[in-house]
Amino acid sequence: MGTQTAEEGGYTYEYVSGDLMDTRIYTLKNGLKVYLSDYEDAPRVHVFIPVKAGGKNDPADNTGLAHYLEHMMFKGNDKFGTVDYDKEKVYLDSIENMFNHYATLTDDNDRKEYYKLINQVSNDAANLAIPNEYDKMVAGIGGKGLNAYTTTDRTVYTVDIPANELDKFLEFEGVRFNKIVNRLFHTELEAVYEEKNRSLDSDGWKVYEKMYQLAFQKHPYGTQTVIGTIDHLKNPSITEIKNYFGKYYRPNNMAICISGDIDMNSTIQMIDKYFGHLEPNSDLKPWQKVEEEPITEPRTAEVLGPDAESVNIGFRMPGESSKDFMMVTLVDMLLSNSEAGLIDLNLKQQQKVLNAGCYVDNNNDYSMHTFYGNPKDGQQLVEVKNLILEQIDMLKKGEFEDWLIEAVINDLKMNNMRSLESNWSRANKMVMAFTNDIPWEDYISTLDRMEKVTKADIVEFVKNNYKDNYVLVYKKTGEDPNKQKVEKPTITKVPVNRDVKSAFHESILTKETPKTKPVFVDYEKDINKGNVKGKVDILAKKNEENERFQLIYLLDIGSNNDPAMKVAVQYLEFLGTPELSAEELKKEFYKLGCSFSVFAAEDKTYVSLNGLSENMEKAIDLFEKLLANPSPDQEALDKLIGRELKSRDDAKKNKSRILFSGLMNYAQYGAKSPFTNVLSNQELQALKAEDLTEKIKNITQMEHRVLYYGPYELNKLVAVLEQKHNLPETMVPLPPKVEFEQMPTDNPTVYWTNYDMVQTEFIMLSKGNQYDASITPKVRMFNEYFGGGMNSIVFQEIREAQGLAYSVFSSYSTPEKAGEDDVLFAYVGSQADKQPEAMKAMRELLENMPESQDAFEIGKQAILSKIESERVTKSSVLWNYESAKSHDLNYDLRKDVYEQVKTMTFDDLKAFHEVYIKGQSYVTVLVGSHDKINFNDLKNYGEVKELTLEEIFGYDKIEHIDTEL
Repeated sequence: MGTQTAEEGGYTYEYVSGDLMDTRIYTLKNGLKVYLSDYEDAPRVHVFIPVKAGGKNDPADNTGLAHYLEHMMFKGNDKFGTVDYDKEKVYLDSIENMFNHYATLTDDNDRKEYYKLINQVSNDAANLAIPNEYDKMVAGIGGKGLNAYTTTDRTVYTVDIPANELDKFLEFEGVRFNKIVNRLFHTELEAVYEEKNRSLDSDGWKVYEKMYQLAFQKHPYGTQTVIGTIDHLKNPSITEIKNYFGKYYRPNNMAICISGDIDMNSTIQMIDKYFGHLEPNSDLKPWQKVEEEPITEPRTAEVLGPDAESVNIGFRMPGESSKDFMMVTLVDMLLSNSEAGLIDLNLKQQQKVLNAGCYVDNNNDYSMHTFYGNPKDGQQLVEVKNLILEQIDMLKKGEFEDWLIEAVINDLKMNNMRSLESNWSRANKMVMAFTNDIPWEDYISTLDRMEKVTKADIVEFVKNNYKDNYVLVYKKTGEDPNKQKVEKPTITKVPVNRDVKSAFHESILTKETPKTKPVFVDYEKDINKGNVKGKVDILAKKNEENERFQLIYLLDIGSNNDPAMKVAVQYLEFLGTPELSAEELKKEFYKLGCSFSVFAAEDKTYVSLNGLSENMEKAIDLFEKLLANPSPDQEALDKLIGRELKSRDDAKKNKSRILFSGLMNYAQYGAKSPFTNVLSNQELQALKAEDLTEKIKNITQMEHRVLYYGPYELNKLVAVLEQKHNLPETMVPLPPKVEFEQMPTDNPTVYWTNYDMVQTEFIMLSKGNQYDASITPKVRMFNEYFGGGMNSIVFQEIREAQGLAYSVFSSYSTPEKAGEDDVLFAYVGSQADKQPEAMKAMRELLENMPESQDAFEIGKQAILSKIESERVTKSSVLWNYESAKSHDLNYDLRKDVYEQVKTMTFDDLKAFHEVYIKGQSYVTVLVGSHDKINFNDLKNYGEVKELTLEEIFGYDKIEHIDTEL
């Protein structure tokens, strides 16, 4: 490899010979870096715009600025997002001054009264704003995944757009980064408050913050947080945000990173046209790293909260731009690679803990090598800590096999191979290289340098860097004595001006764009079909890109028929064969650069083998031996059962599991559901190893089919499977499927359960009609218009206009297969004291859908642009076919969506709403703290019933369907 320079089309660029992405790196006259890579998987591009400014750049007395600014960048400026900027500016200047005065007030009553004035003036200003106009412009060109994030080191803006719309996008993006206008500030402030409250409800986030506070006592990584302190959130400064933008959002501190179907020359010309005029900040000085004192002994703390217990250990390490970061990555993979690392084999494989692992948090100035572990039932956290540290000591002593380093590097190469198949991943590499100031040649040659590392190098590095120099946080279950919340100020709903456009937006709409024709999957031409011994069908798609393969044995039956099957496939991980122990088997797979997994879903069982194609046949040999003759091990099963019982107990402490799995299933199916159709604790403890191994042996004896994505031609694949895939003389037919029928929701009910949290989260559910493919185009249109992205009705009304939630979405969802029922779904995560307003707002929107012809046209164009530019490729072709088949279709349903949406009118959408949405009754599920829930208001939504965790999870009941595979 080597960095070279070339010139084409009047622009000079750098490139690195041997770069698999063929990346070009340009530097415009104003200092803007541009990374471009042409990848023609689909006529789309992924764009990242990173800024070298994050939480660490916030002033210590005004934290959260970078994050605030990220939010405000979506509000437009003097060109768009406004009806009349000159008139609006008078109000905005007043609001800025008012917030500055507000920060000087100390009396609570004075602050509340003055905030009412801010609210009043802000509402007047909002009459001149066009909320979400930026989001509408992105949606109108078929953008997907529009988002942004702020870390300690960087702020990054991201979106995926059709390649033919790149000129439009760069035009309004160039305008966006030219100037910031902090409009609708007080409602967005509410969204940031909600985001803060969500972090206060997250035990994992509290552990993260505590670890960084222990590790970094001088550096902003630990002395402040990206989202900011509560005191600083209560006293935001628009003036400081504008100053921050003026200082850091300059072209010599930014980059544009694009991977996709692009022409290099025309793309750099467009970027120069729309960004070349931006003025650099010649006074901007490089960030000066804050040096930390060495950690000479463990620094320990404890965090309390409702989640399950864990131990968390962090070693402060060099940042990603350091040469030693490569060594940290290698050490991490030697210890935990999900297959054959020391933690994987010695702790997880031997079931000495409930769970354990490690990862590297790769910041610029310092990284953190973080280790985590969850205890088994009755196990002390200190024991888990010691077991993890023992694995590190083994590295120090060189007690690991020589082949492991080479296998880890091959695994990393495999991951890199997979990442090159994604425009998101390709462009993200550019972001990380740029924001870490790593020359592109160095960034992409890391794996080559790793190949020169010896075992002695590893041992020496671990001895020098992994001592008693760690931070340690014990996460324990209990009430947090320091729990806080950000109180909500009073705000008045602002107008959304949904049918108004700025002159700039109008000019974007008038620009001609070359059309892209959609391409739909042709199941006869795009899929190769074969058969093994006349017994098992093969669906294959050739990998024309690299040497990666995926082989799946797929059964149309799962845990609904036999709840023990879930345990059996978990158990398989701890089994060997008569020739190889479970540990030896894991090692052999990892040496081959391959891995296997077996997963039992509700109605399907997936038996998967993945890895390097050159070793596929050897991996199949190993896999088939394991499936055909697993060696029973009652001791391993008993340990698994003990861990499963602990996992079940921990699940009752997990808010997401309670709401999205437990309560949702209860609302849809009642006490007997796919979620509760598991072995009872008593049945689990009665399992015998031989019974489970028989279930495993039966997998390949039953009717199934093979899905393959890889470089083999079909005839070669058939020959390999004819030789290696063990099949019986006669395939065992599958038993009849067990289905769970959704209950009617015509009896409004509210199911709730208590959880110690700041926010309240609720979901409204309404059972729809049985699946009907003919309404799919209207469903797609309704979801895009009503509850899709940031330009949707739900997002605009509940978050933008009223500031009632950080996270809100709604959809009319169709089932995964024909014969099942649709469901109308609406979710809001809101501050507890906003519960009545949030529930009322969502119900009102569902019942009386706001009408906007402009919003409808934007949604319509968004759907058409997405379908025109998306391509179903690689293994997705197989899954598209599988989805069609499960819906009793023999063609790509996107074709119907495209053709019907083209001619759809707003009257069609209103008719769909009248029939499928309006007037529906709902079952509501809610999780929150009992002392914060407004129960009087809940009665407006039906009979209120508290569910215990035992009722939700049902582990102690024997009510499952007793039909074995």
